[in-house]
Amino acid sequence: MAVQRITSNEAQASKNVSHDHFFLWREFVWGAVAGAFGEGVMHPVDTIKTRLQSQAILNGLQNQKNILQMVQHVWQVDGLKGFYRGAIPGITGSLATGATYFGVIESTKKWIEDSHPRLRGHWANFIAGAVGDTLGSFVYVPCEVMKQRMQVQGTITSWSSVPVKNGIAINPGTQMYDYYTGMIHAGCSIWKTQGVKGLYAGYLSTLARDVPFAGLMVMFYEALKDVTKYVEQKGISSPNWRVNHSFEGLVLGGLAGGLSAYLTTPLDVVKTRLQVQGSTLRYSGWLDAICSIWATEGMKGIFRGSIPRITWYIPASALTFMAVEFLRDHFNERVSNDNLRDVRRLSVDKKSLQEVS
Repeated sequence: MAVQRITSNEAQASKNVSHDHFFLWREFVWGAVAGAFGEGVMHPVDTIKTRLQSQAILNGLQNQKNILQMVQHVWQVDGLKGFYRGAIPGITGSLATGATYFGVIESTKKWIEDSHPRLRGHWANFIAGAVGDTLGSFVYVPCEVMKQRMQVQGTITSWSSVPVKNGIAINPGTQMYDYYTGMIHAGCSIWKTQGVKGLYAGYLSTLARDVPFAGLMVMFYEALKDVTKYVEQKGISSPNWRVNHSFEGLVLGGLAGGLSAYLTTPLDVVKTRLQVQGSTLRYSGWLDAICSIWATEGMKGIFRGSIPRITWYIPASALTFMAVEFLRDHFNERVSNDNLRDVRRLSVDKKSLQEVS
Protein backbone atom coordinates (compact mmCIF):
# COMPACT_ATOMS: atom_id res chain seq x y z
CA MET A 1 0.00 0.00 0.00
CA ALA A 2 2.92 2.34 0.73
CA VAL A 3 4.31 1.77 -2.72
CA GLN A 4 0.89 2.36 -4.25
CA ARG A 5 0.42 5.61 -2.29
CA ILE A 6 3.85 6.95 -3.32
CA THR A 7 3.19 6.02 -6.94
CA SER A 8 -0.10 7.91 -6.82
CA ASN A 9 1.57 10.97 -5.31
CA GLU A 10 4.30 10.82 -7.92
CA ALA A 11 1.75 10.68 -10.70
CA GLN A 12 -0.03 13.72 -9.28
CA ALA A 13 3.21 15.70 -8.94
CA SER A 14 4.27 14.70 -12.45
CA LYS A 15 0.89 15.80 -13.71
CA ASN A 16 1.40 19.22 -12.11
CA VAL A 17 4.82 19.59 -13.70
CA SER A 18 3.43 18.60 -17.09
CA HIS A 19 0.62 21.07 -16.56
CA ASP A 20 3.15 23.87 -16.07
CA HIS A 21 5.63 23.01 -18.79
CA PHE A 22 3.64 21.33 -21.54
CA PHE A 23 0.13 22.73 -21.33
CA LEU A 24 0.55 24.10 -24.84
CA TRP A 25 -3.04 25.05 -25.47
CA ARG A 26 -2.43 28.25 -23.52
CA GLU A 27 0.37 29.22 -25.90
CA PHE A 28 -2.04 28.70 -28.81
CA VAL A 29 -4.68 30.86 -27.13
CA TRP A 30 -2.26 33.64 -26.16
CA GLY A 31 -0.76 33.63 -29.66
CA ALA A 32 -4.19 33.82 -31.29
CA VAL A 33 -5.33 36.72 -29.08
CA ALA A 34 -2.07 38.60 -29.57
CA GLY A 35 -2.02 38.07 -33.35
CA ALA A 36 -5.59 39.26 -33.80
CA PHE A 37 -4.93 42.27 -31.56
CA GLY A 38 -1.90 43.36 -33.58
CA GLU A 39 -3.65 42.91 -36.93
CA GLY A 40 -6.80 44.76 -35.83
CA VAL A 41 -4.91 47.80 -34.58
CA MET A 42 -2.59 48.09 -37.60
CA HIS A 43 -4.93 47.07 -40.44
CA PRO A 44 -5.23 50.58 -41.99
CA VAL A 45 -1.45 50.71 -42.48
CA ASP A 46 -1.55 47.29 -44.12
CA THR A 47 -4.25 48.55 -46.48
CA ILE A 48 -1.99 51.38 -47.66
CA LYS A 49 0.91 48.96 -48.14
CA THR A 50 -1.23 46.57 -50.18
CA ARG A 51 -2.54 49.35 -52.41
CA LEU A 52 0.93 50.75 -53.02
CA GLN A 53 2.25 47.35 -54.05
CA SER A 54 -0.68 46.44 -56.29
CA GLN A 55 -1.33 49.75 -58.08
CA ALA A 56 0.91 48.79 -61.02
CA ILE A 57 -1.52 45.94 -61.80
CA LEU A 58 -4.72 47.91 -61.26
CA ASN A 59 -3.71 51.23 -62.79
CA GLY A 60 -0.67 50.53 -64.96
CA LEU A 61 2.91 51.67 -64.42
CA GLN A 62 2.26 55.35 -65.01
CA ASN A 63 1.53 57.90 -62.27
CA GLN A 64 1.96 55.57 -59.32
CA LYS A 65 1.14 57.21 -56.00
CA ASN A 66 3.46 57.65 -53.02
CA ILE A 67 2.42 57.00 -49.43
CA LEU A 68 0.83 60.38 -48.71
CA GLN A 69 -0.95 60.47 -52.06
CA MET A 70 -2.34 56.98 -51.45
CA VAL A 71 -3.57 57.91 -47.97
CA GLN A 72 -5.30 61.00 -49.39
CA HIS A 73 -6.77 58.98 -52.25
CA VAL A 74 -8.24 56.30 -49.97
CA TRP A 75 -9.69 58.94 -47.64
CA GLN A 76 -11.19 61.03 -50.43
CA VAL A 77 -12.64 58.15 -52.44
CA ASP A 78 -13.55 55.55 -49.80
CA GLY A 79 -13.48 57.38 -46.48
CA LEU A 80 -12.66 55.64 -43.20
CA LYS A 81 -14.32 52.43 -44.37
CA GLY A 82 -11.72 52.08 -47.12
CA PHE A 83 -8.90 51.73 -44.60
CA TYR A 84 -10.67 48.83 -42.89
CA ARG A 85 -11.70 46.84 -45.97
CA GLY A 86 -10.60 43.23 -45.48
CA ALA A 87 -10.18 43.55 -41.72
CA ILE A 88 -12.27 40.45 -40.89
CA PRO A 89 -10.31 37.97 -43.07
CA GLY A 90 -7.13 39.68 -41.91
CA ILE A 91 -7.97 39.14 -38.24
CA THR A 92 -9.13 35.58 -38.93
CA GLY A 93 -5.83 34.77 -40.62
CA SER A 94 -3.89 36.36 -37.77
CA LEU A 95 -5.79 34.26 -35.23
CA ALA A 96 -4.63 31.10 -36.98
CA THR A 97 -1.09 32.34 -37.55
CA GLY A 98 -0.61 33.64 -34.01
CA ALA A 99 -1.94 30.41 -32.51
CA THR A 100 0.30 28.09 -34.50
CA TYR A 101 3.25 30.49 -34.38
CA PHE A 102 3.49 30.77 -30.60
CA GLY A 103 1.93 27.40 -29.85
CA VAL A 104 4.47 25.49 -31.93
CA ILE A 105 7.60 27.58 -31.37
CA GLU A 106 8.49 26.49 -27.83
CA SER A 107 7.86 22.78 -28.34
CA THR A 108 9.68 22.79 -31.70
CA LYS A 109 12.64 24.69 -30.29
CA LYS A 110 12.92 22.28 -27.34
CA TRP A 111 12.76 19.26 -29.65
CA ILE A 112 15.44 20.69 -31.95
CA GLU A 113 17.77 21.51 -29.07
CA ASP A 114 17.31 18.07 -27.49
CA SER A 115 17.62 15.99 -30.67
CA HIS A 116 20.13 18.17 -32.54
CA PRO A 117 22.43 19.90 -30.03
CA ARG A 118 24.46 21.48 -32.83
CA LEU A 119 21.42 23.55 -33.82
CA ARG A 120 21.03 25.15 -30.40
CA GLY A 121 20.66 28.91 -30.23
CA HIS A 122 19.89 31.05 -33.29
CA TRP A 123 19.35 28.14 -35.68
CA ALA A 124 16.83 26.51 -33.34
CA ASN A 125 14.97 29.82 -33.01
CA PHE A 126 14.92 30.33 -36.78
CA ILE A 127 13.68 26.82 -37.54
CA ALA A 128 11.03 26.93 -34.80
CA GLY A 129 9.63 30.21 -36.11
CA ALA A 130 9.61 28.92 -39.69
CA VAL A 131 7.81 25.70 -38.72
CA GLY A 132 5.18 27.55 -36.70
CA ASP A 133 4.41 29.93 -39.56
CA THR A 134 4.33 27.17 -42.18
CA LEU A 135 1.65 25.27 -40.26
CA GLY A 136 -0.46 28.41 -39.97
CA SER A 137 -0.21 29.12 -43.70
CA PHE A 138 -2.95 26.62 -44.59
CA VAL A 139 -5.49 28.94 -42.98
CA TYR A 140 -3.60 32.20 -43.31
CA VAL A 141 -3.08 32.23 -47.10
CA PRO A 142 -6.76 32.03 -48.17
CA CYS A 143 -7.53 34.75 -45.62
CA GLU A 144 -4.68 36.83 -47.01
CA VAL A 145 -6.00 36.48 -50.58
CA MET A 146 -9.48 37.58 -49.52
CA LYS A 147 -8.12 40.40 -47.37
CA GLN A 148 -5.90 41.86 -50.06
CA ARG A 149 -8.53 41.71 -52.80
CA MET A 150 -10.99 43.46 -50.51
CA GLN A 151 -8.34 46.05 -49.61
CA VAL A 152 -7.58 47.01 -53.21
CA GLN A 153 -11.27 47.17 -54.08
CA GLY A 154 -12.19 49.84 -51.57
CA THR A 155 -15.87 50.77 -51.81
CA ILE A 156 -18.07 49.46 -54.60
CA THR A 157 -18.16 52.92 -56.17
CA SER A 158 -14.40 53.22 -56.47
CA TRP A 159 -13.98 49.63 -57.67
CA SER A 160 -16.56 50.09 -60.41
CA SER A 161 -14.65 53.09 -61.74
CA VAL A 162 -11.26 51.33 -62.19
CA PRO A 163 -10.29 52.44 -65.74
CA VAL A 164 -7.30 50.16 -66.35
CA LYS A 165 -6.75 46.44 -66.35
CA ASN A 166 -3.21 45.10 -66.78
CA GLY A 167 -2.18 48.45 -68.24
CA ILE A 168 -4.96 48.38 -70.88
CA ALA A 169 -7.97 50.72 -70.85
CA ILE A 170 -11.24 48.94 -70.13
CA ASN A 171 -14.87 49.99 -70.08
CA PRO A 172 -16.01 51.75 -66.89
CA GLY A 173 -17.94 49.51 -64.55
CA THR A 174 -16.05 46.29 -65.35
CA GLN A 175 -13.67 44.73 -62.87
CA MET A 176 -10.91 42.14 -62.77
CA TYR A 177 -13.14 40.12 -60.44
CA ASP A 178 -16.49 40.53 -58.70
CA TYR A 179 -16.88 43.07 -55.93
CA TYR A 180 -16.85 41.33 -52.55
CA THR A 181 -19.37 42.44 -49.95
CA GLY A 182 -17.69 40.48 -47.16
CA MET A 183 -15.40 37.61 -46.24
CA ILE A 184 -17.89 34.82 -46.94
CA HIS A 185 -18.88 36.33 -50.28
CA ALA A 186 -15.22 36.75 -51.21
CA GLY A 187 -14.37 33.15 -50.33
CA CYS A 188 -17.37 31.70 -52.18
CA SER A 189 -16.80 33.90 -55.24
CA ILE A 190 -13.11 33.00 -55.52
CA TRP A 191 -13.91 29.31 -55.01
CA LYS A 192 -16.62 29.43 -57.68
CA THR A 193 -14.54 31.20 -60.33
CA GLN A 194 -11.02 29.93 -59.61
CA GLY A 195 -11.37 27.00 -57.22
CA VAL A 196 -8.72 26.02 -54.68
CA LYS A 197 -6.04 27.54 -56.89
CA GLY A 198 -7.63 30.95 -56.50
CA LEU A 199 -7.84 30.76 -52.71
CA TYR A 200 -4.22 29.68 -52.53
CA ALA A 201 -2.95 32.11 -55.16
CA GLY A 202 0.63 33.02 -54.41
CA TYR A 203 0.91 30.25 -51.80
CA LEU A 204 4.53 29.42 -52.55
CA SER A 205 5.34 33.13 -52.67
CA THR A 206 3.66 33.56 -49.29
CA LEU A 207 5.80 30.78 -47.84
CA ALA A 208 8.88 32.26 -49.52
CA ARG A 209 8.13 35.51 -47.69
CA ASP A 210 6.72 34.31 -44.37
CA VAL A 211 9.03 31.39 -43.60
CA PRO A 212 12.20 33.53 -43.62
CA PHE A 213 10.30 36.42 -42.00
CA ALA A 214 8.99 34.27 -39.15
CA GLY A 215 12.34 32.58 -38.66
CA LEU A 216 14.24 35.88 -38.69
CA MET A 217 11.81 37.53 -36.29
CA VAL A 218 12.10 34.78 -33.66
CA MET A 219 15.87 34.68 -34.13
CA PHE A 220 16.22 38.46 -33.79
CA TYR A 221 13.83 38.55 -30.82
CA GLU A 222 15.70 35.86 -28.90
CA ALA A 223 19.06 37.43 -29.80
CA LEU A 224 17.88 40.80 -28.52
CA LYS A 225 16.66 39.16 -25.31
CA ASP A 226 20.11 37.65 -24.86
CA VAL A 227 21.67 41.10 -25.33
CA THR A 228 19.23 42.55 -22.78
CA LYS A 229 20.14 39.87 -20.23
CA TYR A 230 23.85 40.51 -20.82
CA VAL A 231 23.36 44.26 -20.30
CA GLU A 232 21.37 43.59 -17.11
CA GLN A 233 24.15 41.40 -15.74
CA LYS A 234 27.01 43.70 -16.70
CA GLY A 235 25.59 47.20 -16.60
CA ILE A 236 22.98 47.27 -13.84
CA SER A 237 24.28 47.63 -10.30
CA SER A 238 21.00 47.08 -8.46
CA PRO A 239 20.18 43.33 -8.08
CA ASN A 240 16.50 44.15 -7.54
CA TRP A 241 16.08 45.87 -10.91
CA ARG A 242 14.76 43.84 -13.81
CA VAL A 243 13.09 44.55 -17.14
CA ASN A 244 9.32 44.00 -17.18
CA HIS A 245 8.52 41.15 -19.59
CA SER A 246 5.65 43.04 -21.25
CA PHE A 247 7.84 46.09 -21.86
CA GLU A 248 10.63 43.86 -23.12
CA GLY A 249 8.23 42.21 -25.56
CA LEU A 250 7.02 45.63 -26.73
CA VAL A 251 10.48 47.03 -27.50
CA LEU A 252 12.31 43.92 -28.67
CA GLY A 253 9.32 42.58 -30.60
CA GLY A 254 9.03 45.87 -32.49
CA LEU A 255 12.72 45.91 -33.38
CA ALA A 256 12.72 42.28 -34.48
CA GLY A 257 9.57 42.71 -36.55
CA GLY A 258 10.74 45.90 -38.26
CA LEU A 259 14.13 44.51 -39.27
CA SER A 260 12.64 41.23 -40.52
CA ALA A 261 9.95 43.10 -42.45
CA TYR A 262 12.45 45.25 -44.33
CA LEU A 263 14.67 42.33 -45.30
CA THR A 264 11.71 40.38 -46.73
CA THR A 265 9.96 43.29 -48.53
CA PRO A 266 10.91 42.09 -52.06
CA LEU A 267 9.25 38.75 -51.33
CA ASP A 268 6.16 40.57 -50.07
CA VAL A 269 5.90 42.63 -53.28
CA VAL A 270 5.91 39.49 -55.43
CA LYS A 271 3.36 37.75 -53.21
CA THR A 272 0.98 40.70 -53.24
CA ARG A 273 1.04 41.09 -57.02
CA LEU A 274 0.42 37.42 -57.61
CA GLN A 275 -2.55 37.44 -55.25
CA VAL A 276 -4.36 40.52 -56.56
CA GLN A 277 -3.79 40.15 -60.30
CA GLY A 278 -7.09 38.40 -60.96
CA SER A 279 -8.02 35.81 -63.58
CA THR A 280 -6.01 37.43 -66.38
CA LEU A 281 -2.45 36.61 -65.41
CA ARG A 282 0.15 39.32 -65.60
CA TYR A 283 2.89 37.06 -64.28
CA SER A 284 3.32 33.38 -65.08
CA GLY A 285 4.91 32.65 -61.73
CA TRP A 286 7.19 33.81 -58.93
CA LEU A 287 10.35 34.00 -61.07
CA ASP A 288 8.54 35.81 -63.89
CA ALA A 289 7.13 38.31 -61.38
CA ILE A 290 10.45 39.16 -59.76
CA CYS A 291 12.21 39.47 -63.13
CA SER A 292 9.43 41.60 -64.61
CA ILE A 293 9.29 43.94 -61.60
CA TRP A 294 13.07 44.36 -61.66
CA ALA A 295 13.13 45.01 -65.43
CA THR A 296 10.29 47.56 -65.48
CA GLU A 297 10.54 49.22 -62.04
CA GLY A 298 14.05 48.47 -60.78
CA MET A 299 15.07 48.53 -57.12
CA LYS A 300 12.30 50.99 -56.31
CA GLY A 301 9.68 48.50 -57.49
CA ILE A 302 11.28 45.60 -55.62
CA PHE A 303 11.14 47.52 -52.32
CA ARG A 304 7.85 49.31 -53.02
CA GLY A 305 5.75 49.54 -49.88
CA SER A 306 8.73 48.90 -47.57
CA ILE A 307 8.04 51.98 -45.42
CA PRO A 308 4.37 51.16 -44.67
CA ARG A 309 5.36 47.50 -44.27
CA ILE A 310 7.94 48.42 -41.63
CA THR A 311 5.51 50.97 -40.16
CA TRP A 312 2.97 48.16 -39.84
CA TYR A 313 5.25 45.46 -38.51
CA ILE A 314 7.09 47.47 -35.85
CA PRO A 315 3.97 48.28 -33.79
CA ALA A 316 2.13 45.08 -34.81
CA SER A 317 5.02 42.86 -33.72
CA ALA A 318 5.56 44.99 -30.62
CA LEU A 319 1.91 44.68 -29.61
CA THR A 320 1.85 40.96 -30.38
CA PHE A 321 4.93 40.08 -28.34
CA MET A 322 3.86 42.43 -25.55
CA ALA A 323 0.43 40.77 -25.39
CA VAL A 324 1.93 37.27 -25.35
CA GLU A 325 4.41 38.14 -22.60
CA PHE A 326 1.65 39.85 -20.58
CA LEU A 327 -0.71 36.87 -20.92
CA ARG A 328 2.06 34.45 -20.01
CA ASP A 329 2.95 36.45 -16.89
CA HIS A 330 -0.58 37.04 -15.64
CA PHE A 331 -2.58 33.94 -16.67
CA ASN A 332 -0.23 30.97 -16.90
CA GLU A 333 -0.55 28.81 -13.82
CA ARG A 334 2.67 28.29 -11.86
CA VAL A 335 3.84 25.11 -10.20
CA SER A 336 5.66 25.73 -6.94
CA ASN A 337 9.28 24.71 -6.44
CA ASP A 338 8.07 22.36 -3.69
CA ASN A 339 6.23 20.29 -6.28
CA LEU A 340 9.36 20.11 -8.41
CA ARG A 341 11.35 18.93 -5.40
CA ASP A 342 8.64 16.37 -4.62
CA VAL A 343 9.01 14.88 -8.10
CA ARG A 344 12.77 14.51 -7.67
CA ARG A 345 12.32 13.03 -4.15
CA LEU A 346 9.59 10.64 -5.26
CA SER A 347 11.70 9.54 -8.20
CA VAL A 348 14.54 8.62 -5.84
CA ASP A 349 12.14 6.85 -3.44
CA LYS A 350 10.73 4.83 -6.29
CA LYS A 351 14.21 3.73 -7.34
CA SER A 352 15.04 2.70 -3.76
CA LEU A 353 11.82 0.71 -3.45
CA GLN A 354 12.54 -1.10 -6.70
CA GLU A 355 16.01 -2.03 -5.40
CA VAL A 356 14.50 -3.34 -2.16
CA SER A 357 11.92 -5.42 -3.93
